[in-house]
This record gives sequence, C-alpha cells and structure tokens, in this order.
Amino acid sequence: MQKSRLDVSDTKKRFIAELIGTFVIVVCATGSVVANAQSGGKIGLWYEAFAPFVAVSIAVYVFGKISMAHFNPAVTLAFVITKHLPVRLVPVYLGAELIGAFLGSAFVWAVIGPDANLGSNAPNYSYSLVEIIGVEVLAMAILISTILTVVHTKGLKGFSGLVIGGAIFVDIFFLSFISGASMNPARALAPAVLSGFLNDLWIYWSAPLVGSSIIAIIYKFKFAKS
Repeated sequence: MQKSRLDVSDTKKRFIAELIGTFVIVVCATGSVVANAQSGGKIGLWYEAFAPFVAVSIAVYVFGKISMAHFNPAVTLAFVITKHLPVRLVPVYLGAELIGAFLGSAFVWAVIGPDANLGSNAPNYSYSLVEIIGVEVLAMAILISTILTVVHTKGLKGFSGLVIGGAIFVDIFFLSFISGASMNPARALAPAVLSGFLNDLWIYWSAPLVGSSIIAIIYKFKFAKS
C-alpha cells in the first residue's frame, strides 16, 4: 500500500509539473506573438524567440528532476520511443500538457489580448508546402536532438535549460519565417482552437511528431546503449 501511495504521489507531481511548465511556456510563446502584433511589429522577432527561450530554460531547471520537463506531446512521444518514459504515463503527460496549453491561451486572451489569433502558428505560403513541412520537421529534429543530448549526458554539466531554451530560440529566430516553428502540438492547438484559426493546425501536429519520431528512433538504435 505504501508503494502505491508513493506512485500516486509521484504521478501527481509529474502532472502538476507538466501542467505548470506548459502553461508558462504557452503564455510566453504565444503572448510574445500577441504583444508583437499589438506593437505593429516594432518589438520584433527577437522578442518572440527570446520569451520562450526564457520560459523553457527556467521550466527545465525547475521541473526537470520531477517530470523530465517535456511540456510538449512531441517530446513525450520521443521519450516513449527511447524508453525514458513508460507508456502508462502517457495519458498523464498529454493531459497535463493540453490542459496547461489551454489555460495558457485563455490567460493570454484575458490578460494580453486576442490579436494575431492568440499567437497561433502560421506558415509562409510563399514557400511550397513541402518546404514548410520540411522546415517544421527540421525545427523539431533540432529540438529533440538537443533534448536527447541533455538526457544522454545527464544534464549536460548543468547547462540543460540554457541549451534546450537556446535550441528553441534558434529555431524560432531562423526558421519561423518559413514554417511558423511551433515545435509543440499543444502550443499550436490551444490558440488555434480558442481563436478558431484551424486552417494549418494539421501541419503543427504532423510535422513535429514526425521530426520527433525520426530522431528518437535514431537515438534508440544508435546511442541508447552507449
């Protein structure tokens, strides 16, 4: 009975950590887009990249030892493939990530505003659909490669949060002008649903999961035992 109670307590801690972390990240990631739109673009792309960098970096340091700091269904998928997360915990993580994302978008709507479709991701259709999807897969692959490197090195000598946050900054700053650089299905879903801007949502659910799976499979067979 004692072991069962400990398991339940651990699951609750993971759920709360993932919910709060996802909430903070979605508020910063989408809120920065809304704020930039309200400024007429004067704040700039650097702010849209820097805000989630800060949020992710802090969330990784605060919650990494509790839940391994996923905050993202695509990361959860990768951790299942690489066996860093048991399948039985997937509903806990997905539930926390989705609830946290929707609470984050609701907060942005109430406090910052509904501009820019609540910060929804949007691709640049001056590029082909193949290029857009390819870039979004690449962005996710860069992020997952960084995360698995941190996991494989057991924290990358204390730089885990900064490195993972830095990967997100680089992806957004250099790739978002093509694909939107969501890298997170939960971050894409919540503002899209609440704003009704659903046109391109399928891209931000398919491409990140593909990118995540590719890197996770490579890691599993090439590096997991090293």
